[in-house]
Amino acid sequence: MEQLWSHIILSYSPLEIEFLGTLLIQFISFWIPSACYIILDYLFPTFSQVHKIQPAPKQPTKQDIWECFKVVTKNQLISSALHLSHILLKQGQPSYRIDTTLPSLSELIRDFTLCLLLREILFYYSHRLLHKPYFYTRIHKLHHRFTAPIALAAQYAHPIEQIFANALPISLPPQLLGSHVFTFWAFLAYELFATATVHSGYDFFANKARMHDLHHEKFNLNYGSIGICDWVHGTHRLAKRGVRR
Repeated sequence: MEQLWSHIILSYSPLEIEFLGTLLIQFISFWIPSACYIILDYLFPTFSQVHKIQPAPKQPTKQDIWECFKVVTKNQLISSALHLSHILLKQGQPSYRIDTTLPSLSELIRDFTLCLLLREILFYYSHRLLHKPYFYTRIHKLHHRFTAPIALAAQYAHPIEQIFANALPISLPPQLLGSHVFTFWAFLAYELFATATVHSGYDFFANKARMHDLHHEKFNLNYGSIGICDWVHGTHRLAKRGVRR
């Protein structure tokens, strides 16, 4: 890994490393898993019907999926354009630390953990804000069009939501911590795979998808990412019933 990283450092500029590396991580950890989850419906329909959280009548149509693809592609282009603009405004200086060596394991674990906690706070409160009536009807309602979500629907959102609730809570914590770009990529990969999975409609990982699926169905619980802020504020329960789900 160190030899490969040294070769990358010598072959590309910091701008190219950060920007192109981030695009690659997005493709590997979001687009590929999302495509795999969606293809399950068509290649293995029996398996899909058994493991889908919500029944077939609630599932989106092919037209819905195509519309979702177009919106998500537009949102990722917006995010990438803003990322590139940010680097260029800094006169080519990277947003994350790019050293000749990779971060130590202890640094990687420390920064990754802190990024998880900061992302939980940023995402939870921005998400709660988007559920206020004024912002919900104008911005967040688009995302909730999918009451039975699919993996791509993780980024099916208004551009404002894409920037302030989806992109910044992931990209900002490692910038604030001065993290290595490799740590940022590891964190980005985890978050993109996780958000594709919890929107997939398949509950393969410790009820995470079921929890977020319930948010799309009931709207008033499970706002956060890892559940800490939901536990603190009591929003891991249905507000009107007081029943833990």
